[in-house]
Amino acid sequence: MKRAYLERRCGRNMCWESNRGLASWYRNAAPVSKLGVATKMPLDLIDSVPALPARLASGHKGTFGRVLLVAGSWGMTGAAILAGRSALRSGAGLVYVATPECCVPLIAGGEPSYLTIPLPEVRPGVLQATASDVAFQATSGMNAVGIGPGLGQGAHVDTVVRGMYANCVAPGVVDADALNLLAQADCSNWSTHAAPRILTPHPGEFAKITGQTIEAIQSDRVGLAADFAAQHDVVIVLKGAGTVITDGTRYAINATGNSGLATGGSGDVLTGVITALLGQGMLPFEAARLGVHLHGLAGDLAARGLTEYGVIASDLPDCLPAAFRAHLDQTS
Repeated sequence: MKRAYLERRCGRNMCWESNRGLASWYRNAAPVSKLGVATKMPLDLIDSVPALPARLASGHKGTFGRVLLVAGSWGMTGAAILAGRSALRSGAGLVYVATPECCVPLIAGGEPSYLTIPLPEVRPGVLQATASDVAFQATSGMNAVGIGPGLGQGAHVDTVVRGMYANCVAPGVVDADALNLLAQADCSNWSTHAAPRILTPHPGEFAKITGQTIEAIQSDRVGLAADFAAQHDVVIVLKGAGTVITDGTRYAINATGNSGLATGGSGDVLTGVITALLGQGMLPFEAARLGVHLHGLAGDLAARGLTEYGVIASDLPDCLPAAFRAHLDQTS
């Protein structure tokens, strides 16, 4: 573990040099950050990857986590299937997918191993106002929740998202449309959440959340992600080459993955992986760190046979078991 002192400021160029997880940042003094008063605080660089959660020989499906994914909409059912299948491939004992009623046949047909929960609609593709209550009730007894993949931004979806983010007592992963809806709703109090939250934005989504430009985000990925995480008591997974994982006091730079992961649906797979690890009892930062590593490793394994040109998101769940095996071999 290394100690890095970062000026918590933005607005200047920063150079990132990486060598399989070892990184250093060089930057000059700059104006006060838009996210808060500029400070100089220590961040621990975590260059190790956590071990996988234990698998008890006497365990049963309830032992290994009940997880709920609120995902999918008309035209984006594939996102829910990818997230659900990835959660299953990442060790979750029971996976539930809450999705608009019209989407249930397609999503249920996409993978027989998870359960589906229909969200009520006024008409196909348009949720009823009561959908928020149904989604929230579904969280009862869950060990982790993931919300956002392919959820869309239709009527009443924002109510579902806001209610889940603020009030769900299970730890949660927030991705994709859920992040966009919260940003559009001017959800200025990202700190209001009843349990730990892991936010997984790409730079464009993080720009909407913070009010920064994408250029500013990319020039200060660690600093701005750590600022936001510390201010709102969340874990940020800032996706992209060299994904940043931070809880505001420590950070990691992921070293796995390749350009083949730059494909539609890849982020939905990541949501499923991290949600499953949370559901198995891992702490939020550790679940995010390990999930990003395994997701990237699955992409590396897929690219060996398919090339980086040929990898698609549906290849990744099938490569997750081999990624888990490789990580077990390294940590055993």
